[in-house]
Amino acid sequence: MNDKLILVIGNKNYSSWSLRPWLLLRHHGIAFDEVRLPLDTPEFASGVARWSPSGRVPVLHRGDLVVWDSLAICEYVNEAFLEGRGWPREVSTRAVARAVSAEMHSGFQALRSALPMNCRKRASHFVVPQEARRDVARITQLWRDCRARFAADGPFLFGGFSIADAMYAPVVLRLRTYGVAIGDVEQRYADAVLALPAVREWFAAAEAEGLPLPKYDAIA
Repeated sequence: MNDKLILVIGNKNYSSWSLRPWLLLRHHGIAFDEVRLPLDTPEFASGVARWSPSGRVPVLHRGDLVVWDSLAICEYVNEAFLEGRGWPREVSTRAVARAVSAEMHSGFQALRSALPMNCRKRASHFVVPQEARRDVARITQLWRDCRARFAADGPFLFGGFSIADAMYAPVVLRLRTYGVAIGDVEQRYADAVLALPAVREWFAAAEAEGLPLPKYDAIA
């Protein structure tokens, strides 16, 4: 299959799910065309049906293939382009990385609701609600556990950059936006994610795109 990849995403400032497969593709230098549909607009409502059977973004197209879930897109990219390099090589480590990623994919609803991704915003005196604090505590515990086991292999959760880091990158951005204090181990991990060239590219595009969504910008 030689058809070019097309990744359909939402606003870079707000769309955490779009960031995940975008980051994996860009980090590994995989060529793709990007289609952006601005969230909560008539353009999104009229355009998304053309691209996504779920009515949501992100969605990946390659010829007749359509993949409409962030983690499924990452899995496809891993198999089709990375020869498995998207996950750790060792079987048991790979299983843990998948569990860590799946927990992010299916959980932490309080964090998502209370701290929506907003790359441009810097909240002052933000108070994290109790349920979201529990999510933050669980996530930072996962980060500490992974770093304790794999710090010798590199700065990311499992040493080298993996799909797990793509899954948690939006959390890193959320904690930065809302000024959530974390421990030294977690902060070093967050700094490694923020230093990725692809993350910096995403930030620059988010700053430049405009397209404000007041319901997210209003959060103090």
